[in-house]
Amino acid sequence: MAAQPPRPVGERSMGSPREADRAPARSPAWAPTQARTLGAALVGQRESPESGLQEHYSNLCMEKSQKINPFILRILQEVDEEIKKGLAAGITLNIAGNNRLVPVERVTGEDFWILSRILKNCLYINALFICASGLDVGYNLLSDVGAYYAAKLVQKQLNLIYLNLMFNDIGPEGGELIAKVLHKNQTLKYLRMTGNKIENKGGMFFAAMLQINSSLEKLDLGDCDLGMQSVIAFATVLTRNQAIKAINLNRPILYGEQEESTVHIGRMLKENHCLVVLHMCKHDIKNSGIQQLCDALYLNSSLRYLDVSCNKITHDGMVYLADVLKSNTTLEVIDLSFNRIENAGANYLSETLTSHNRSLKALSVVSNNIEGEGLVALSQSMKTNLTFSHIYIWGNKFDEATCVAYSDLIQMGRLKPDNTDVEPFVVDGRVYLAEVSNGLKKHYYWTSTSGESYDHSSNAGFALVPVGQQP
Repeated sequence: MAAQPPRPVGERSMGSPREADRAPARSPAWAPTQARTLGAALVGQRESPESGLQEHYSNLCMEKSQKINPFILRILQEVDEEIKKGLAAGITLNIAGNNRLVPVERVTGEDFWILSRILKNCLYINALFICASGLDVGYNLLSDVGAYYAAKLVQKQLNLIYLNLMFNDIGPEGGELIAKVLHKNQTLKYLRMTGNKIENKGGMFFAAMLQINSSLEKLDLGDCDLGMQSVIAFATVLTRNQAIKAINLNRPILYGEQEESTVHIGRMLKENHCLVVLHMCKHDIKNSGIQQLCDALYLNSSLRYLDVSCNKITHDGMVYLADVLKSNTTLEVIDLSFNRIENAGANYLSETLTSHNRSLKALSVVSNNIEGEGLVALSQSMKTNLTFSHIYIWGNKFDEATCVAYSDLIQMGRLKPDNTDVEPFVVDGRVYLAEVSNGLKKHYYWTSTSGESYDHSSNAGFALVPVGQQP
């Protein structure tokens, strides 16, 4: 039997979803007896539509002798105000610990236990979540304890469609609980587990879940320390899964030089015609690996966003990509950032984009050791290819011709300022390019100080291919 994660003493093991439904929840042993008795008198109050979320939370903390988290209290107060104004439709309850606009006391597993009780038990909250369908508790301190309560929340709260648990120190045991509860869930569409070290063991449970679950559309397991076995398992499962539209398998822990994972993912792409977004950042992909992927793309008719950034692809690999782009009509976004395609690779792509391809909308070649010749060639392809609208070039070697070429594209209106990561300026009659904070996924890991975490200019990849976005 799989080991259960640590949790407050006195809580039942969740077991199967049906068992959890039948079994009445018990208070943890660290909640005093008097507080538990008080709870019976507060149940009706907690579920009263007249009282707000802030009051529900304060009452439950009092009942369970749990310290009130001022950050949670503040967020719930703001939601109460939105509800009073009638603006709660489509809301995501944002309790992310990396919010730099307000004072934050990061949410622990015990804090989340109280919050989850409110979200799953209160009738008013259930009614609210018909309109409000997302929960973001990323960058907190939930650990496996919080993962246990997150799994119970997913099991009980059937209106939740978006759950963000990224960077919460959740391990393999917590990952197992969340994966298993999704076997019977039919409502959650988007799950972010980014940065939780569930390792190969946890990855295998999520791969097994995808054999059963038929509703999850977007799964993010980037930076989760997945192993070769689990990456191959995902590739195998996705040959048959018809629900997943986007998957992030960034930065697995791989050993060896055979690129075995890329071979299996290539085979999957030949058979899967539902996957729209694939992230393979930091997979140690070399030219033979990109060849495997490109061979698969001749037969694939669904993939629109391919992320192979931070790999070891050179200009030789661009021969295969440029060739497949001559006939592929579905790819719209390609992220080649932090490879080494150089001038030759940029020229291969430019030739295809100028003469053949009319489906690609966005290309990122950030930090690819490209010099003026290759960058100017890419700018020329934008003049003839009107579909090609977004290009990101920062981190390469700009000469004067490059600066003039991109300045002209922007001034003539062919390249919109929001669709690139450079901005021209003039000093002593000479044009230079400065960096601006635009890109395909600038806010993937962090939150903007302006509060606009999902604006289109900084996250153009998600805007162009909006699969499984949070509400």
